[in-house]
Amino acid sequence: MKYKEFNENIIKYVGGKENIQAVVHCMTRLRFTLKDRNKTNTAALKDLDGVIDVVSNNVAYQIIIGTHVVDVYDELIDLLGISGNDKEEVHKVKKNWIKAVLDVVSESMTPILEPIICAGLLAAFLSIISLTGLISPNSPTYQIFDALRVSVFYFLPILMAMSSAKRLGASPYLAVALAATILSESINGVKGLNLFGIPLPQITYANSFIPILLAVWFMGYVTKFVKRIVPNALQYFMTPLLIMLITLPATLLVFGPLGYYLGEGIIAFFNLLMKYVGSWFVMMLYSALQPFIVMLGAGNFIMPVVASLISANGYDPAFISSCTISDIAVGGSMLGYFLRTRNRKQKQLFGTVTLSAILGVTEPAIYGVFVKYRRPFIAVMIGGGLGGLFAGLTGVKAYSIAWGLFGLPAYIGKGHFMNLWLMVASVIISFVGAAIAAFLLGVPAEDSAEDEAGNVDNAVASKLQTVSLSSVVKGDLVQLAEVGDAAFSTGSMGKGIGIKPTDDHIYAPIDGKVTAVFPTKHAIGITGSNGIEILIHIGIDTVELEGKYFTLQVKEGETVSRGDVLAVVDFSKVVEAGYDPTVMVIITNTNDFLDVIPSVNQIVTDKDQMLNVVLG
Repeated sequence: MKYKEFNENIIKYVGGKENIQAVVHCMTRLRFTLKDRNKTNTAALKDLDGVIDVVSNNVAYQIIIGTHVVDVYDELIDLLGISGNDKEEVHKVKKNWIKAVLDVVSESMTPILEPIICAGLLAAFLSIISLTGLISPNSPTYQIFDALRVSVFYFLPILMAMSSAKRLGASPYLAVALAATILSESINGVKGLNLFGIPLPQITYANSFIPILLAVWFMGYVTKFVKRIVPNALQYFMTPLLIMLITLPATLLVFGPLGYYLGEGIIAFFNLLMKYVGSWFVMMLYSALQPFIVMLGAGNFIMPVVASLISANGYDPAFISSCTISDIAVGGSMLGYFLRTRNRKQKQLFGTVTLSAILGVTEPAIYGVFVKYRRPFIAVMIGGGLGGLFAGLTGVKAYSIAWGLFGLPAYIGKGHFMNLWLMVASVIISFVGAAIAAFLLGVPAEDSAEDEAGNVDNAVASKLQTVSLSSVVKGDLVQLAEVGDAAFSTGSMGKGIGIKPTDDHIYAPIDGKVTAVFPTKHAIGITGSNGIEILIHIGIDTVELEGKYFTLQVKEGETVSRGDVLAVVDFSKVVEAGYDPTVMVIITNTNDFLDVIPSVNQIVTDKDQMLNVVLG
């Protein structure tokens, strides 16, 4: 190992292996989550050859290494005996248990949406093909493709086990083994089973998600317990066996029945709500409020409920339809703004996000426009509410999980198209209603002025849990994936944006404190008062210039305000020297927040919005 001695000293000075709860890295630093910071020897770390500096704040204990931090990190985790992919975010203390549950469910559903959406669209296209008579539902070809749709939902517990295991501190392979076991013919839906003489209820685990989610959560705690009591020499052999011997009985006796009845209770609640209040109410409410739900990071929470409803009823009577209606309403509101505004820059912004929203991707509109102008929320509530009300009153049903315009075939009923036409009418109502409402509401004059000035209404931003960062330099925005440095373009260092500069001044994007100034002057770190850690990396490979053509205006430890000049760079000289001048702005602690959304603008000044950070 090239950095073995170096890493051994780091481990020693941070208090030893037992004091390290988790460690991740950003572009230039190791970020430790420590059990007790009093055990660290910060002075010794700062004196260690190879350490640029040590920064300790409320977010993490950080050791700044340099651009070779990835190599150091890879060897460090080998010495610690932990997985490089397992950042152990799950071990962070959550103050709000409701949000913690939403986070786990939402984050676990996100990776498996791909096969679920595939199955949903496949079902829709199979319906179209069977209605045309090209392929009979009884033909082997139809049944083979339909097997894919059926299998995705039947084996939902296995997909959920794989996606949630690391998040909950369990082995993905043991979690999948547990899911496969409860889906086996010996257990799934079998009547009259007993364990240790204790009778087990008849439970169908297929198509469910809550039983396995609870079981994997329990497995995470069992894993930690077993690893503490089993000697290291026996870990490889005994740990998996003990985990399964404890978790399987607990699943069958406790978590399986609990999760099953909890899932049945959720379905019963929504069925009762729709029976005695009306599906029109549920659809109207959800269609109107979905943008707020997306902002809370709970947009995927309904997916398991929808899967359960389709499994129980053969269709979803409310939610998937409401999602599509609301998404189209978001697009309609942006079209209304597009037609109303005379500002060329705003018109470009509204036109861009209109199309993405209609296709089912509403985040650019919500975070790039709704947060700033706020009135589109009202337009969506009006348009989406009207579309949802019509869909509910006419009994629109979704027969599979697919939303947006491409998901409309999912509304073809068995043998007729009336359900589809009613859904199309609902979508048109929501789109037109939101567009008219947005056009009449208009772009607030004070918000337009605010956009030109680059100021942010902090009170509103805080209420909406979103903080906007103004641009660090005048120039052309490029998405991070398009920059010519893999360390940034892969997103491994965090989410952010790139800017091709047309001016030589680098500005502070937010009020905060300068936490790092690199000796080569090509990179500056700023931490905002809300804990946002920002790395401003000026140019690609410009570390080789060793500060030439860079003039810093700030020092480490200084407090800066949004718009303050941080540095002056002679970019023409940088280009002449053969270097790419692209400035990268990275939120190095991206995982501490719900999301980081780049601006959809193409050209920015120092006062324009560059990024939106959605706080957790």
